[in-house]
Amino acid sequence: MSTIFVVIIISVAVVAFFMIALSLTQMIKGHPIQSEISTNPHMQQRGIKCAMQQEREAQLEAMGKEGCDTNSECNGECSACGAVDYHHR
Repeated sequence: MSTIFVVIIISVAVVAFFMIALSLTQMIKGHPIQSEISTNPHMQQRGIKCAMQQEREAQLEAMGKEGCDTNSECNGECSACGAVDYHHR
């Protein structure tokens, strides 16, 4: 067998292994893995926040405004965070 063929077979096997492992994890837990920082309760308990939320909080503190948890400008969800330029407001 050629080297390229062996590499392709190994790559397919590794991808298949991880897909099976993720499927088993989802079947055992009964729900998808919560990888979103803002919705994962274990990360919230530890006080872990997404980088965009931390940046927004730092920018709001620098402007003398309330933090993201109570401010309507940032609702704490990383999926909702976008690049907002606070310097031009």
